[in-house]
Amino acid sequence: MRAIVFDQFGSPDVLHEADIEVPQPGPGQVRVRVKAAGLNALDGKIRSGMLEAVRPTPLPAVPGGELAGVVDALGEGVSDVQVGDEVLGWSDTGSYAQYALATTVAPKPAGLDWQHAVALPVAGETAERVLNLLGVTAGETVLMHGASGAVGTLAVQLATARGARVIATAGPANQDYLTSLGATATVYADGLVERVQALAPDGVDAVFDLAGKGALEDSITLRGGTDRIVTIADFGARRLGITFSQGSQERSTARLAALAQDAAVGKLVTTVTAYPLDQAATAQQVSDAGHVRGKLVLTVG
Repeated sequence: MRAIVFDQFGSPDVLHEADIEVPQPGPGQVRVRVKAAGLNALDGKIRSGMLEAVRPTPLPAVPGGELAGVVDALGEGVSDVQVGDEVLGWSDTGSYAQYALATTVAPKPAGLDWQHAVALPVAGETAERVLNLLGVTAGETVLMHGASGAVGTLAVQLATARGARVIATAGPANQDYLTSLGATATVYADGLVERVQALAPDGVDAVFDLAGKGALEDSITLRGGTDRIVTIADFGARRLGITFSQGSQERSTARLAALAQDAAVGKLVTTVTAYPLDQAATAQQVSDAGHVRGKLVLTVG
């Protein structure tokens, strides 16, 4: 099968197409004929070798942690999914490929296309996990740093659905985008503290940092301490006494199915930019540069 692999750590240029063996599902797994693969910032960090000390990656490796596609084969003990089912979920073997294995998948609604389906697993789990950690409830004001990406796109909508007000930061090009999602938008630049204080004179109740670009000190100032601040992007968080939330293995098929249904009927908006599989290096280069609006996706097949 065709797949994108890397044999050494480095820049996106180490990614290349290869013909590798089709994986066989083990107990509890399904094999999926991939239609779309989600691209995340984590993919670039793994490819660069940045995470080798904490998350070793055997080489050669196929990148990609999420997929949408058609179930092609079943492993032993699988009874809730059938061959031919259209699904979305998390990949066990790397999703930048024609086929991938998965343990946790949810049904894809007929009204949701492949590209928008694959925008949901990682971003949806991350957004809900952090909003729950922060304890966001109706009537509160949440500040989100760098909210125009895939996770931020969903986090803004999920927080406002809880009845919270969201003040979201992004670059100048994404101000209208964040406003369209229901947030009060502002740019992250010098004077951020003063701008947020003007927008929220009574203060902010919680801070969700998706940017990882030095916003934590300003967040502490705005919160008056480190309580109810969570980052998924700033590795200096613990030095400041702030919670760093990593990806969870507690993946809910039911929650993913509910998000997919909301997206299918237009209750939840997803925004995607798609590249063909053979342009994975270009897509990762865009991801590494930051400032992505919504989700980057690779189309397969």
